[in-house]
Amino acid sequence: MGMGVALALLVASPRDRALAEIRDLQQQVRQQDAELTGVRQDARRGMDALAVKLGQLQAQSTRLNALGQRLAEVGKLDESEFDFDEQPAVGGVEDAGGAAYALPPALDKSIDQLASQFDTQQAQLSALQSLLLDAVIESNLKPTGMPVPGYISSYFGSRADPFDGHSARHSGLDIATPLGTSVHAVAEGMVTFAGMRSGYGNVVEVDHGNGYMTRYAHNSKLEVRPGQHVQVGDVLAKAGSTGRSTGSHVHFEVWYNGRVVNPLAFVRSHR
Repeated sequence: MGMGVALALLVASPRDRALAEIRDLQQQVRQQDAELTGVRQDARRGMDALAVKLGQLQAQSTRLNALGQRLAEVGKLDESEFDFDEQPAVGGVEDAGGAAYALPPALDKSIDQLASQFDTQQAQLSALQSLLLDAVIESNLKPTGMPVPGYISSYFGSRADPFDGHSARHSGLDIATPLGTSVHAVAEGMVTFAGMRSGYGNVVEVDHGNGYMTRYAHNSKLEVRPGQHVQVGDVLAKAGSTGRSTGSHVHFEVWYNGRVVNPLAFVRSHR
């Protein structure tokens, strides 16, 4: 009996040990499977969060496109000059040392497309901003609109002199307006003269730096001085009837490249 028991132990012991090892391995496998499930869930949550962020960025990109198109419309730019839906031509030297990364192909492609689209938008919006700023600056330097409210009482060109009735050349527009009405700059520039001139009375002259110069005459009071920088709409003087004048008005002249031109088109235009 003793020998039988010993023999049974000798036979059963390796089997039990093997079963125990198998149970240990199974436990390890279950533990690793649980850890893998956790990693997979964390990765899925990370991917979901990344997909949500990608969707937000795509929505932002769409809003930027709409903003750019509205700016192009406001700036009256050629539609073919800024196509926010077209991918730009790009190029560069291949970087063979770049490391690979393992994102899902669809998500990886979406991120690359979005990054490229943001680069495109940045370049286009920067250029658009420069063009619009240049357009604003150019517009502000060109005489536009009436210097005072009122009506044109005498036009540019030949007319009968109001004092002696002889034929005379009128070098500007006379704009009838009440005494003391504010006279506004019709373009940005530098005041080059503010004082008395024969026949003109109290005069303000503004050089706009682009070949244009404007003159405002017969004022009752001057509000600026030579060397002063003025913006569009700044008050230059108060309307009056100084100099050779029959009543309160503003004599308005526009000069371009040293020659007096008809101001009518300028006062009728809008900025």
